[in-house]
Amino acid sequence: MFEPVLSATQTDNEPTAEKLTPEQIAENTAAMVGYHYTVDDYYEIGREEVRKHALAVQDSHPVHWSESAAAANGHSALVAAPTFVSVLGIIAQRKLFEEVVTGYNLWQIMQTDQRLLYHQPMRVGDQLICDVSLDSFRHVTSPETIDLMVTKNVIWNQRDEPVMTTWTSLVARAGLEVDPALEESLDHVMMKVPNIGKPDKTVQREGGRYDLPDPTESPDAYGAINFDTLEVGQELPPKQFLLTRGNLANYAGVAADPNPIHFSDEVVKVAGLDGVVAHGMQTMGLGASFVSEFIGDPGAFCEYNVRFTSPVYVPADDSTAVDFTGKIKSLDPETRRGTIAITAKSGGKRIFGRANVVVQFN
Repeated sequence: MFEPVLSATQTDNEPTAEKLTPEQIAENTAAMVGYHYTVDDYYEIGREEVRKHALAVQDSHPVHWSESAAAANGHSALVAAPTFVSVLGIIAQRKLFEEVVTGYNLWQIMQTDQRLLYHQPMRVGDQLICDVSLDSFRHVTSPETIDLMVTKNVIWNQRDEPVMTTWTSLVARAGLEVDPALEESLDHVMMKVPNIGKPDKTVQREGGRYDLPDPTESPDAYGAINFDTLEVGQELPPKQFLLTRGNLANYAGVAADPNPIHFSDEVVKVAGLDGVVAHGMQTMGLGASFVSEFIGDPGAFCEYNVRFTSPVYVPADDSTAVDFTGKIKSLDPETRRGTIAITAKSGGKRIFGRANVVVQFN
């Protein structure tokens, strides 16, 4: 799904960006490949945050809700759902799009792919430190002028242990003029606050990790099912999730991403969309919930990657069904890992062009 990357919050003192040509924007962005920074403030995972996110992605797995169930599966605290990283992604990348990758109107930056590489589960009490970089950039002029970029986050906990590495692929169309009607609609619906508070600098380390090789650690199996009970081609029990405007509003609040395309009929009409759409990471979260139910423990996710292809439209007066099926694509008896391929459809259309989960089984 092409989803605009947008911070739907206005302050009274937002600067006006200098108008650059698409070629100048591309040249500036290409020069920033390899640029990296560490977010100044750590992100601490709270107990109720884990539960709120699990609710938002309709994940009832006990390790997100019950300390005793988490302990029985070998976890020291409640485990965050596999796509919980979306909650801190906007915070981590804010500087990148405000100060580094500049010149783009955020309405023309679209998320196309998401890859999550897990080193260990995220748990309540983790203080997450995020290293952000612009990993790659390519300027394409045919058949249309677009900019392709990949951002990378390496996330660590307070014990300097790697937790997750993420890659987000984006497509940007620089130089497009925003319809005045869209600007007016945005002004009417975007959240407005007089000022945004500035947190302290709680992360004091000055670099040092950027020259290190990428982390290679992988999660344990924890409470995942036994590898020997599985076979290639085995199908997962199908599952259907329903999404309403209430689900979208709840997810927007949990993820702190109140992009108006997820709730405003006026904005989506002016923006040229067919209707209000679900967050891409919300649908990816539903996919993770679907797989978690089958494998027995979401802490055993090793990798999850999705290519978004079609939006999920949610009407004002009805629910929208998202149907998931899956099958075991491959099994490695040496590592006791397996790859599960997911198919997700809404309204008869595939919403993921590719979706795979690598799992560490017992």
